Amino acid sequence: MKVAVIDYGMGNVFNVERALQAIGCYVVITNDANQIEEADAILLPGVGAFPQAMQSLEQTGLIPLLQRMATEKPFLGICLGMQLLFDSSTEGMPTKGLGLIPGTVERMRAKRLPHVGWNSILRDEDVYFVHSYHAVTDEEHIVAAAEYMGEKVPAIVQKGLVTGMQFHPEKSGTFGLSLLQEWKEAVEREITTRH
Repeated sequence: MKVAVIDYGMGNVFNVERALQAIGCYVVITNDANQIEEADAILLPGVGAFPQAMQSLEQTGLIPLLQRMATEKPFLGICLGMQLLFDSSTEGMPTKGLGLIPGTVERMRAKRLPHVGWNSILRDEDVYFVHSYHAVTDEEHIVAAAEYMGEKVPAIVQKGLVTGMQFHPEKSGTFGLSLLQEWKEAVEREITTRH
C-alpha cells in the first residue's frame, strides 16, 4: 500500500514515515501532484500554527487537488493536519481550512495550555497530545475523545474517507501504531472495493 505523506514544510514527516514503514506501508514524502494521485492513501501531517500551515499549503498549489482526493481515496490528517481538515480556525487570525469535515478549530478553555502529554482515549489506552486548539464539530464526526481539565477533546474524527487524529500516533508507542494499522486495514478494504 502506497501512502503519500504531504510535504509542505509544516510536519515532522520522518517520524510519520518511520511509523508507516513499521506497519508495512510504502511511503513517498511529496508535494508532487502526480505522486499524490498515484498513491492509495494520503496523509497530511502538521506541527505549528493553522494560518501558517494553510499559507504553506496554498504555496504548494495542492489545495484543490487535496480537496478532490479526499472524496476519492482515504485521507488521514495528524495533529495540526487534522485541524486543517475543518472549515476554519480562530488561531492567530480567522483562517479558512480545507473544509473536508464540517466544524471549526478553537482555542481550548483549559487553564493550563498547551495540552501536552499522555491522555486516555479508546479502550482506556493512552496517546500523546501536543496542542492548545481543538475541533468543534458535530458528535456524528467524533469517533473518540479525550478529557482534559473538564473539557472534551475530539481525538479521532471521521467523515467519509477522511479521518483525523489530534494526537501523534507515531509518538504513541504500540497503541499508536495499532491505530495506524487499523487505518491501513480500512484503506486496504477501500482499495479492494474500489477495484
